[in-house]
Amino acid sequence: MSLPVRLGLFYAAIFVGTGASSPYMPVWFADRGLNGAQIGLILSLPMLARAFTAPLLAVWADSFRLRRTALIWMSLGVGVCYALMALPLGFAGWMVVWFAASSAFSTVSPLTDVIVLNRARRDGFNYGWPRGIGSAAFIVANVGMGAVLSWGTPDLVLVWITAAVALTALAARYCLPPDPVHEEGAAPPPTADRFAGLGDLLRDPAFMTAAFACGLIQSAHAFYYSFSTLTWKQQGIPESMTGVLWGVGVAVEVAFLWWMEPWRRRVGPRNLLVIGGVAAIVRWTAYAFSPPLWLVFPLQALHVFSYAATFLASLQLVERLSTPRNASAAQAINSALSGGVLAGLATMASGPLFDRFGAHGYLLMTAMCVAGLIGALRLYGVGRLDPA
Repeated sequence: MSLPVRLGLFYAAIFVGTGASSPYMPVWFADRGLNGAQIGLILSLPMLARAFTAPLLAVWADSFRLRRTALIWMSLGVGVCYALMALPLGFAGWMVVWFAASSAFSTVSPLTDVIVLNRARRDGFNYGWPRGIGSAAFIVANVGMGAVLSWGTPDLVLVWITAAVALTALAARYCLPPDPVHEEGAAPPPTADRFAGLGDLLRDPAFMTAAFACGLIQSAHAFYYSFSTLTWKQQGIPESMTGVLWGVGVAVEVAFLWWMEPWRRRVGPRNLLVIGGVAAIVRWTAYAFSPPLWLVFPLQALHVFSYAATFLASLQLVERLSTPRNASAAQAINSALSGGVLAGLATMASGPLFDRFGAHGYLLMTAMCVAGLIGALRLYGVGRLDPA
């Protein structure tokens, strides 16, 4: 089996779990008697703390000889946490256990990106192929778990994600290559040196500008993820169309990852980020004014730029602005901003915005993208990002 396929299978193992947990763990919590405020708090706390937990976990991961070792241990730890969720722990207990599980598992993907990006550059394959397999698995999990819940109980959500994370641990051992964290034969640097590498990133204005610009544009999807179904329902779009519309967005993302590599290489990450920011501004501004269904389809296709192009640009920019000794921390910080603290704050703001303004709440997402676009334009003055 070729390496890109094995890497794709590992991404699939990750996303077949998150594809079930993201939409359906709230169902499990509600079945346990928690109210909306409690569920929101449980889900948002790991996101808000990710700016701290993700870099710390990345520094810990760099203490091992092989990059895959930390992924194995984190997946096993998450599996134990998921199993503990089945106990009658109550709100406080579930919050603590979910915080640990979500913090660890959300770091698995960016640490995997480090391995895959290095291998793609060294071996000459398209990073988008294995990552696209993961996105396809996410769709399968969305549909599959929905079908399971049509006849089963919410307890099956926990069974599904526990089995998926056990598969992730197994796949980390047998699908990921034994790539060293440090140069062959070199011992892991002292903890102080690894934290120094993290500090170098946080003090680098070019790196932080790139991370915040990407994070703002990515996090602007928060209102869409949380309230697109409800805003479309208010417009009279039938709920049966929601899955179709979401499917359009993810389908164009997969197509972009699999078949647009030559174009992406010509465009470059800075231009890609600007294109993604402009597309996001158009998309969220249009949604704020409740467009008709026929227009929603092409707006959903803009997901290829607002999400997929921005995501790939962020990986490439962060990789170029980091060094081998802090590559793990760099991707973790990037993920912590885009899928963590910025996304958590945007998600928390989205609820009151929807309650008061309905679809006009998308305009805050537009403002976030404008700020991200300004940051993206500032990257044209960074010499380290100029083509060699």
